[in-house]
Amino acid sequence: MRRPTQHPRAGHAVLAPRLSHPKGHAMQAAETHALADAIVHHHAATFGARLHHDAHSVELVPQPTPPALRSDPAYLAALQACSQLGFIAVDAECLAQAWQRQTERTNHFDVTHWPDDPQDFGLAGADPAKAFPACPRQLGLYGVLPTAEWVGRMARAGVPTVQLRFKSDDAAAIRTEVQAAVEAVKGTPARLFINDHWQAAIDAGAYGIHVGQEDLDGLEGAHLAAIRASGLRLGVSTHGYAEMVRAHAVQPSYIALGAVFPTTLKKMATAPQGMARLQAYVRLMQAYPLVAIGGIAAEQFAEVAATGVGSIAVVRALVNAADPEAAARDLMARLPQ
Repeated sequence: MRRPTQHPRAGHAVLAPRLSHPKGHAMQAAETHALADAIVHHHAATFGARLHHDAHSVELVPQPTPPALRSDPAYLAALQACSQLGFIAVDAECLAQAWQRQTERTNHFDVTHWPDDPQDFGLAGADPAKAFPACPRQLGLYGVLPTAEWVGRMARAGVPTVQLRFKSDDAAAIRTEVQAAVEAVKGTPARLFINDHWQAAIDAGAYGIHVGQEDLDGLEGAHLAAIRASGLRLGVSTHGYAEMVRAHAVQPSYIALGAVFPTTLKKMATAPQGMARLQAYVRLMQAYPLVAIGGIAAEQFAEVAATGVGSIAVVRALVNAADPEAAARDLMARLPQ
């Protein structure tokens, strides 16, 4: 016998209906809709899709509910609610599966508790032997820079973590620039990551490699094995729940979360994530060193750092500054020491 469901507007735990006997389609749809409404009502102030129009706003709009992959009421309600809250299809699906697992694990459907337990996202039980080498949890200010010259300049200014993001299709130019970046950080304590060009990074002896999701998907198993065997660290960009789960599958050295705010540096396939989502991501991914990235200006450092990330990555705040060294000192001073 199913225990009574509390009124969804009460803001308390709501039990998932049991499917021990068949229901009419209309009755089940109404019940699912009521549970979805309860989730939206409780979490709209935090995650709700909305439009803003200021320089640092995050524009999120309700998304179509994707096709359901199972018929459990908790899953169906969460899928509908998370779509309404502006999560894209793959993230709504990921959250709905997690909410279903949370419901099964706790034996009740709690609309107040946004899923944040790694085991509910399938993140538990990884093999430590397959993990990439560790890096510090506090990577500090992380400068993403276009040339080896910039890498050396910011390393000498004391920026603790730097990345060479050198865009070229010329293999020889790539090797030369990566080698120059490795030489540029010598004599400094800076950790140098190379964006994308993993073989050149291994050959030159960089500290680590950073890849985006598309680059990660393009790496064959043998390539990942070669990077892991080299002893280099691996960082991976993510833009939501599904990509965090994907990144965890390779157990990288750190995970980058973004874009937090709007950025004009590159066309993003996903909307900016905003502070509420960043906070939720940090709660979920605490097993990893975390880097926040994307449109983060100096005045937002305190708020972003307060989420618990160990690093904030910047591009324009350094390379567009009138005095990049002074800008680096200012940004480093804004981070917890």
